[in-house]
Amino acid sequence: MASIVLASLTVGWIPVAHRMELLRCDEVPAGYTVTTGFVFAVDALGRTLLTRVDRPGRGWEVPGGHLDPGETPAVAAARELAEETGLRLDAGRLTLLGGQRITLSDPPPAGYRYPARAFQAFHAVRLPDPGTPSRPEPGSECGAAEWVGPAEVAARCPGAAWLPLHATLVG
Repeated sequence: MASIVLASLTVGWIPVAHRMELLRCDEVPAGYTVTTGFVFAVDALGRTLLTRVDRPGRGWEVPGGHLDPGETPAVAAARELAEETGLRLDAGRLTLLGGQRITLSDPPPAGYRYPARAFQAFHAVRLPDPGTPSRPEPGSECGAAEWVGPAEVAARCPGAAWLPLHATLVG
């Protein structure tokens, strides 16, 4: 599949001039470094598993986070899914759905820890059964995890740049 640009925007959490494109794609764009892995886990009822991050300015989000040294994006996404929601899946079950391609227009500020061409990978998995109750692992930055329908995903995550990508998965 060729990359399809679903949206092009800028976001406040990147402290320098940039362009972020939300892509539907099945491979990482050439010349970009994957920094994070996320998971859209969808159950047989069409619900998506969200997690609530208990830090100021955060709230409900799709599970995911930074890659640890030596991890692949899918392995990082599966690890973060387990840590943040308690749902354990083999990374081999995850399929790359797309992601956020970030290109800095200006040099990064001192202390900026990401490359000038970064990609945040979003994976998907469809479960054959209804999702069971989940909870974050002890010590997680997350306080809750819940299976919610598409309208509730949009209500809990207003303004999330990844919402159009999620919509391609759940209709």
